[in-house]
Amino acid sequence: MIPNTQENNTKGEKHVFAFTRVNFILLAVGMAVAILGFILMSGEGSGETTYNPAIFNALRIKVAPVVTLFGYLFILYAILYRKKEK
Repeated sequence: MIPNTQENNTKGEKHVFAFTRVNFILLAVGMAVAILGFILMSGEGSGETTYNPAIFNALRIKVAPVVTLFGYLFILYAILYRKKEK
């Protein structure tokens, strides 16, 4: 039988959620960093008639993937983060 949540709330019991406010803030920061990495990777590419040497720029092929990876690792940390209890 599923307990009635309204009855539990009237008795002063609190719901325990898996994520706290800190987890959601950390998730938002990680997502922003990952999106920033994808933005750094984007840009104008080469076409059939033109060659754009900027596609091999160090920012696009080295820095941006590392930023994106850091964003994903930070998201993982935000999911696993748990406040230390005293």
